[in-house]
Amino acid sequence: GEHSLLMCGPPGSGKSMLAARMPGILPPMTEEQAQQSAAIRSVSGEKISIDHWGVRAWRAPHHTASAVALVGGGSNPKPGEISLAHNGVLFLDELPEFKRDVLEVLREPLETGYISISRARRKISYPARFQLIAAMNPCPCGFYGDRKHHCHCSATQIQRYQHKLSGPFLDRIDMFVSVKPLKADEIYLSTLDKTEASAETSEQIRKRVIRAYQRQMKRQYKTNCQLQHRQIAQYCQLETQADVLLQQAIKKMQLSARAVHRILRVGRTIADLDCHWQQENQIGLEHISEAIAYRKFVFLK
Repeated sequence: GEHSLLMCGPPGSGKSMLAARMPGILPPMTEEQAQQSAAIRSVSGEKISIDHWGVRAWRAPHHTASAVALVGGGSNPKPGEISLAHNGVLFLDELPEFKRDVLEVLREPLETGYISISRARRKISYPARFQLIAAMNPCPCGFYGDRKHHCHCSATQIQRYQHKLSGPFLDRIDMFVSVKPLKADEIYLSTLDKTEASAETSEQIRKRVIRAYQRQMKRQYKTNCQLQHRQIAQYCQLETQADVLLQQAIKKMQLSARAVHRILRVGRTIADLDCHWQQENQIGLEHISEAIAYRKFVFLK
């Protein structure tokens, strides 16, 4: 569905490792998408390798990156990281460590899928339809909520750290996931060969993702993340119980119109991933309830 995701958890909980596995479960690019990505790399001056033809981009800029490095620009405007991640994944690790003004420039391309760069002598637009995956610690020391380590941060420090991310920026994130570290016995068991047989591989997950992707292409010729207002009304219809639950969530969580649309898009993708779900034109109660749960950015309790 190309939905954006923010993971929050203490150091060593596996956020970066999970994010790095994303390209391995994404559907293959079409020939048109591969040509777009190659053209952007060519304009930016990067080499194009035949071995990487059709492979979705994975860009992970450091948190010291400037706004120009991220969105593009310069006296002779060139594509930035968000354009180089077009049709792929942009991973921002240690999200609150990025400068606030750098993150704010992502708001427009997250909505429109392109970035416009204006200079005195010229104006140019680059495509920037990327999947944003971000990771952050819950507090400055990183151990808030961790049972094994004591957090030394005050409530004020934690709030100040989390509030580095503005409300309008967070409103454009589709899913928030709290990542908890493995327990000692789970770490030990994960290293044993006998657990590998029961673990789901990236290839198995990828097959399920491709099926869901093909459903979307057959139904609306675009991913669910790209659905506009009228298309949401057409393709994201809810069952009666699911509609009641969403109405309750809107009042209780005081959701904005943008947040409701994102919940519906995510719910549509969850339903597409459900191999046993037969009602193609509707979203079920279990699908919308999971999508609502992903909207909760409440790491400070």
